[in-house]
Amino acid sequence: MPSAATESALNRPVWSALTTGDRRFAEGGSLALRFPPDIAPFGATADDSPEAFAALSALLSRDGRVALVTVDKLRPYPGLEIVREAPVIQMIAEGKTPAPPEGPAPIVLGPSDVPEMLRLAEQTNPGPFGPRTHELGQYIGVRVDGALAAMAGERLRLHGAVEISAVCVSPEHRGKGYAAFLVAWLVRKLREEGAMPFLHVFTENPAIALYERLRFTKRKTLRLTVLAPGRVGLSERPTA
Repeated sequence: MPSAATESALNRPVWSALTTGDRRFAEGGSLALRFPPDIAPFGATADDSPEAFAALSALLSRDGRVALVTVDKLRPYPGLEIVREAPVIQMIAEGKTPAPPEGPAPIVLGPSDVPEMLRLAEQTNPGPFGPRTHELGQYIGVRVDGALAAMAGERLRLHGAVEISAVCVSPEHRGKGYAAFLVAWLVRKLREEGAMPFLHVFTENPAIALYERLRFTKRKTLRLTVLAPGRVGLSERPTA
């Protein structure tokens, strides 16, 4: 089981990351923080006060957006409006994950691979992926005939845990086990480093079955809320 400190961090994954393992990327102050938009669209507030959401709003450009991941359902504050909301399942790898098949290690992806990584993410829509997302951790991939066929990597880094993200396989190479291979490889790497792997997945994503085969378990359903500057807002605090 995760420690009490890790459990608390997992309940507020973005704030936890921006105040610990990903602190070097944080923009903002004591009330609200966000990642640079070209790294990740995520932000978080220190609490649910109007002052904290005003500070978050101040971090947005007029046409900017920010995504929050919270336990409770949010309602917009003055000057902010909700443009998307969805439940996301947070899964953790506690049990023994099947070892990746024997063979060469996956390739490590870097800045020179970003154009292909962006194309693959656009093609498969694994979630937010920007031109600097790879700076958050190690991204690995599989190439077939020289072309990037699959990738996965590390995103949020918080107390005792690291998120696996951007798991995607090009359509012509699905069914070959590449996603399972990359995720299992990352799980083993993170455990060797003393971190508990976790991930987030939308409730309707068929990849949940894959993650369960890799011995991920559902920890909690959180809320993804995308906010944008807007005229209409309510002053109510977030409610469950």
